[in-house]
Amino acid sequence: MHRCLDRFRTIIAFAADAATMLAAYYLSLALRVDFGTPAYGWMQAHMAAVVVVALQMFAMSVARAHRDSWGRFRIKHAVRMAAALCGAAAFFILLRIVLPAPDHFWARPPYTVSLINAVVCWVFMMVTRILYAAWLAEKRKEPLFGRAAETELPPEVKSLFAGRRVMVTGAGGTIGSEICRQVAILGPEALVLVERSENALYEIDRRLRSRAKCPLFPEMVDIRESARMEKLFEEHRPEIVIHAAAYKHVPMVEMNPREGLANNFLATLDLAALSTRHGVRRFVFISTDKAVDPSSVMGATKRLGELAMCALGGADVFRAVRFGNVIGSSGSVIPLFEEQVAEGGPMTVTDARMTRYFMSVAEAVSLVLRAAAMEGDDRLYVLDMGRPRRIVEVAEEIARRHGYRPYLDMPIVFTGIRPGEKLEEDLGVDVPGAKRTAHGKIFALGGSSVTQEDLEAAASRAREICASEMPDDEVRAAVLALVRPVQ
Repeated sequence: MHRCLDRFRTIIAFAADAATMLAAYYLSLALRVDFGTPAYGWMQAHMAAVVVVALQMFAMSVARAHRDSWGRFRIKHAVRMAAALCGAAAFFILLRIVLPAPDHFWARPPYTVSLINAVVCWVFMMVTRILYAAWLAEKRKEPLFGRAAETELPPEVKSLFAGRRVMVTGAGGTIGSEICRQVAILGPEALVLVERSENALYEIDRRLRSRAKCPLFPEMVDIRESARMEKLFEEHRPEIVIHAAAYKHVPMVEMNPREGLANNFLATLDLAALSTRHGVRRFVFISTDKAVDPSSVMGATKRLGELAMCALGGADVFRAVRFGNVIGSSGSVIPLFEEQVAEGGPMTVTDARMTRYFMSVAEAVSLVLRAAAMEGDDRLYVLDMGRPRRIVEVAEEIARRHGYRPYLDMPIVFTGIRPGEKLEEDLGVDVPGAKRTAHGKIFALGGSSVTQEDLEAAASRAREICASEMPDDEVRAAVLALVRPVQ
């Protein structure tokens, strides 16, 4: 259906150009005769209009002035249009010289009409393309999926963070930086930004300086450095910890399974233990839909993190919040598509059947903060992300927003599913005990039957895997096997 519409848009573009040329011709003729009646009559004028437009359209096609000029208007298109219209005007001037009058008025418009028409037509076509490009630019600013974030946080969220010391790990990432932005304006006593990337830490610290309503403490540290993290807890005494630091790219973690297990699971356990020892009031673990029935190392490590939140002691302290893809996340599919479009294509999609959940980062974080403020014994919360979207449809929409017709002038190539990926993800809300909370976009899944002993056994086995010299294939299998006994 969309492909037919894309072809129909091409017809509309040609028709719009023809109408523009026709309007320019009649305006030029009206100026030539002082808005009176042509000496050779309107019938000849109408016949001449058809001939002029047909020749101008032919000249535009020869000069490739139509190609890419709608939506992606550039200087080269203006030059091509000028060359085509000047060529057509020169041809009509030549016809007026060689054809006798009065028998061929329809093919020999006055010299001034040909010259004025070329200029007016060029201006008209420039304006229509610039306006269309401006409209596309505004359209690109609209939410890709039409879901807007609830920007006003409720009083319970504000009371949770106001006047308290907050630590955010992974503070320079897409999720972590948005958490920092939203928390910083709630008036915490202090905001500790934990990030191992110098550039990412610099950027989030710089952007927060002008808007934060609290002191900022940028700390460049890897969460796996236990001694360094211990010192941070002693120095800043955080009351709320939001743990967003993680290795999240499925193919990368598949190729580096030990690093994924150590960072996403073992470091989370260490951070949770530090939080217990230092009296943290609320610990929020950021999870992913890939943790549901995981088929990848990344998903398995995130599921282990969820189970850890369920097994750890401390009522109303530990909790996990699970959601799918966020729009604009670094390294995710949407920025990749934008980059591929900017480079002229092709756009790459793994499989035409693949679907994913999407949500804006602002909406996801606002719901995470709401889940963090909820009272009760529930340990696992899941965000309602609406319906899943086919990745290929996302690619097609992004191409259209940039003025391309998918498959016609922006190729989309299917590369095949990668190791660890699924065709479809599941948020896991269709389980016994799952309930929608007072906030309609948040589900509570309760807890889990996992015990402290189960968690300790899983942690011990995880450390053995990380310390082993097993090949990566065996490590991947061992990590996936680690999840099954504690599910």
